[in-house]
Amino acid sequence: MTDSHNGSARALDLLRWQFDLTWSLFEYHLERLVPEDFLWEPAADCWTVHRADDGTWTVDWAETEPDPVPVPTIGWLSWHIGWWWSVAVDHAYGRTPREREDIAWPGAGEPTVEWLRGLREDWLEALDQLTPAGLATTGPFPWPDDPRHTVAHMIAWVNAELMKNVAEIGQLRLQRAVGQVPNRTGDPAPARSA
Repeated sequence: MTDSHNGSARALDLLRWQFDLTWSLFEYHLERLVPEDFLWEPAADCWTVHRADDGTWTVDWAETEPDPVPVPTIGWLSWHIGWWWSVAVDHAYGRTPREREDIAWPGAGEPTVEWLRGLREDWLEALDQLTPAGLATTGPFPWPDDPRHTVAHMIAWVNAELMKNVAEIGQLRLQRAVGQVPNRTGDPAPARSA
C-alpha cells in the first residue's frame, strides 16, 4: 500500500468518526423531540413549514437570503437537512440530484425522525462503498466539478453542515423545553420536560 492510500484511508476513518460523533449528538435531540417542537415559532420572523390543501408540506423559501435571516423552526431545519443531504446522497451514488422542490417534508414527529435516520443509513452505505482512491476524486457537491474540492471535501462539508443544523435544532428544542423565549403573541412558550 502506498502512503497516499494509507493517508486517504485514515482520512476516511477520521471523517466517519466525525460523522458518527455528530450523529450521536443528533440522536440525543431526536429521541427527545415531540411533534409540537417541529412547528414551534421562537420569534416573530420565522421560516417554517406549512400544510398545503392537498396535505403535503411546503417550506418558506427566498431565492435571495433576506436580511435579517428569519429564525428557522425545527420543522424547517429538519426539511433543510433532508434537502441538502438527499442531494449529497444522490451525488455520492452518481444519480441525478433532486431539486429543492422535489424534497418533501414528511411531517412533525416520528415521520421526520425516521426520514432523517433513513438518510443516515443511505449516507453510511455510500461511505462504505468509497475507496481511498475515490476519496481523492473531484467532489460533485456542493462545489460542482471544482478540482480543488474532492469527495473528502464533500464528506467534510456534510459533517459541518450537519453539526451546524444539529446545534440549531438542539438549541431550539432546549429553548422550547424551558419556556424562556416568548412566542409570537408575546406570551412565554409553555414549559415541558426536557
